[in-house]
Amino acid sequence: METRFLKTFLNVVELTSVAAAARMESLTPSAVVQRIRALEADVGAVLLRRSGHSTRPTEAGVAILEMARQLIEGTESLKAIATRNEEVGTIRVGVIHSMITGLLPEILTAMKEARPGILVDVHPGQSVDLYQKVLDGTLDAAILVEPPFAVSKEHVWRELRRDRLIVLTSSTEQETDVLTILRQAPFIRYDRKHWGGRTVEAYLRREKLSPLDRYELDSLEAIVVLVGRGLGVSLIPDWLPPWPEGLLLRKIAVDGAPTRNVGVIYRQLSSKDRLVEAFSQEACKAAKAKELTLRL
Repeated sequence: METRFLKTFLNVVELTSVAAAARMESLTPSAVVQRIRALEADVGAVLLRRSGHSTRPTEAGVAILEMARQLIEGTESLKAIATRNEEVGTIRVGVIHSMITGLLPEILTAMKEARPGILVDVHPGQSVDLYQKVLDGTLDAAILVEPPFAVSKEHVWRELRRDRLIVLTSSTEQETDVLTILRQAPFIRYDRKHWGGRTVEAYLRREKLSPLDRYELDSLEAIVVLVGRGLGVSLIPDWLPPWPEGLLLRKIAVDGAPTRNVGVIYRQLSSKDRLVEAFSQEACKAAKAKELTLRL
C-alpha cells in the first residue's frame, strides 16, 4: 500500500471532488481515480462513492480516515528525522470557500515550487468553525475572515487582503445611488452568522438602513447568481475572482464602508511552527502578487 495513494484519498475526501484533488496534486482526474482503485484493491473495500455532484467516503472510507491521516503524518515525520530538514512535513490548513478559488491555487503553486517538502492538507469551512479548530489544535492554520474581536496573544494574525463592500445589482438596475438602492430594492442579505455578514450588518446599522429583506444566504456565489437573475440586490465583499460566469452584473462602490479583512491565523508556538510560518510567508507573497495582477 502506497502512502501517496492514501494522501490522494484524503484529498478527495476533504475536497469532496476528484477533479479538485487532481488539481491540488497536479494530476489528471483519471490518475486520481486509478490511485483510489489501487488503494481500494489493497484495502479490499470500496472507499469512495459519488453522491450528487460530490464524492463522499463510504462506511469503510470513514472507518480508515483517522488512521490514514496518522500514517501520512507519521511518514512525513520520518522524512524530517531522516533528512533533518525542518521544512518537511504535513500541515492542516482551513480555508474559507471564497479563498479556495480566489487565492489557494496560487499559494499551493508557490508552496510546491519554493517549499516542496511541505504538504498542505486543505480543510474547507466557515470562518467561525475554522477559527475554533485552530484554537483547539485540530488545524495548524486557517485562512479566514478576521474575527470581530481581538485574537489571543498565543496566535499570530497576518492580513492577506481587504475586500471592500460593494452594492451588487443586475445590469438592468437603473438607480445609481447606493442608499436609495438599499432602501427600495428587494435585498439579498449575506448571512449574519458569518463574520463577513456581520460587517455588512454593521454598515447598515451605522447608516440606519433597514433593507427589504427577501433572502438571507451563507454563500456569496449563490447571492451573486440570484442578483444576476434579477431577484434582488445585495451588499457583499468584493472577493477575489473567479466569480460565477454568464451573469450581467453591476458593482457599485460604497464610500466609507468597512472592509472584510481576510488573513491567515496560526498558533505562535507549536511543533509545526516552522512549517506554518513558511506557509504564512508564501500566502502573503501570493496575495500581494495577485493584487498586483488585478491592478494591471
